[in-house]
Amino acid sequence: MKTYETLLRRVLWPVYEGGLRRRDTPAYVRRYAHEQWLSAEAIQALQFERLKRLLDWCYREVPYYRRRWDAEGIEPRDIRNLDDYARLPVLTKADIRANAEDLKARTLKDTLAYKATGGSTGEPLRYGYTRESNDRRIAVMWRGYGWAGSRMGRRTLFLWGGPVGEPSRSQRAKDRFYNAVFARKVLDSFRMSESNMADYANAIDAYRPKVIVGYVGPLVRLAEWLLAHGRRVARPESIIGAAEALHPFQREIIERAFGAPAFNTYGCREVMLIASECEHREGLHVNADHLVVETLGADSKPTRTGSGEVALTDLFNYGMPFIRYVNGDMATHATSQCACGRGLPLLASVDGRKLDAIRTPAGNILPGEFFPHMLKDVPGLARFQLVQRSLERLDLSIVRGRDFEDTSLDYIRREVAKVLGDSTELHCHFVDDIPLTRSGKLRVTVSELAS
Repeated sequence: MKTYETLLRRVLWPVYEGGLRRRDTPAYVRRYAHEQWLSAEAIQALQFERLKRLLDWCYREVPYYRRRWDAEGIEPRDIRNLDDYARLPVLTKADIRANAEDLKARTLKDTLAYKATGGSTGEPLRYGYTRESNDRRIAVMWRGYGWAGSRMGRRTLFLWGGPVGEPSRSQRAKDRFYNAVFARKVLDSFRMSESNMADYANAIDAYRPKVIVGYVGPLVRLAEWLLAHGRRVARPESIIGAAEALHPFQREIIERAFGAPAFNTYGCREVMLIASECEHREGLHVNADHLVVETLGADSKPTRTGSGEVALTDLFNYGMPFIRYVNGDMATHATSQCACGRGLPLLASVDGRKLDAIRTPAGNILPGEFFPHMLKDVPGLARFQLVQRSLERLDLSIVRGRDFEDTSLDYIRREVAKVLGDSTELHCHFVDDIPLTRSGKLRVTVSELAS
């Protein structure tokens, strides 16, 4: 298997990605592999050089930033360090929705590809990105996951969200081929219930993965089942948690059940991987050669101590740049350097991404991630919140946009029924607005059941 890993990484993938698809991802993989070992000072200098280039571009090419910065009396030449940079206004989801066209670079807007976020704050967001930025994000992902042992071509099992809707036959065939080439197997975590836990354990035993990657919630629930039933599965070499913060008590449960070290990661769909743990697990290394990651205090100024709101800048998405984008997450910067020797700075913790799980009388335990995953592509859905007050009932509040239709509601009911069956009733309510929490955030899934 080691031979196949080497063949895929050094020959097959570079030929396919670089030769046939004419993408620069292999070159970015090599570049980021080198940059991680630069000194902290060298990475800071490289980051600021890339930031300055992006800010100059935004002022010339992106109408929104030219207008907004002029109103603040700031030009890129005024930005001489990160303290100056912090004078720029933050970018919110509301800003993006209200100014989507003006956030696109004039000379690149016709070349953009688009994705939608999963709406973990209850408001799905559509954004554009360039091919270069996507290639770089993939390269950064391989680097970060590689620290936890997830190398290209290594047997990896994903406990992940399955597809919603009805994928075409060609798409299913494409997915099977992709997973076979990269030695991946995907188990749908949205189908997990107390009655089928043994099926997931059996699948792990049958596949014998070297690495397991999964949403933290389903990983913990499977680990708890394994421990409660005294069941052992084929031991992987590492576990990688994603989509939620991996708390110390959860890490202990996962490691006890699987007999392997568990690694924490942090990302969001808008920029993909933001930070991840290396083999020392002394914090999450921020991809500072690819992003600017700030944590902001109550005064909206950067803080180096305590938890703060995350602000992100992708240094390479020149097509629809997000400058100081606040994504609704909270994190805490570390004040120390990692013993591994990498110059990349650390986050001590990611503090604000926990979504409530949904339970049913039939024993299903559905991770909160299912709902933003399923609802992100529903036309005309402006905002939503799902609340569970009893096992038998779910209440979905929906703020409709102009494109919302009866078929949108039918789609929601059908997809929820697929995973929950008829043991729990889904009640949909159209509302004008959804209240925020005291901290100013919208909880997309809320369970009021006693734990």
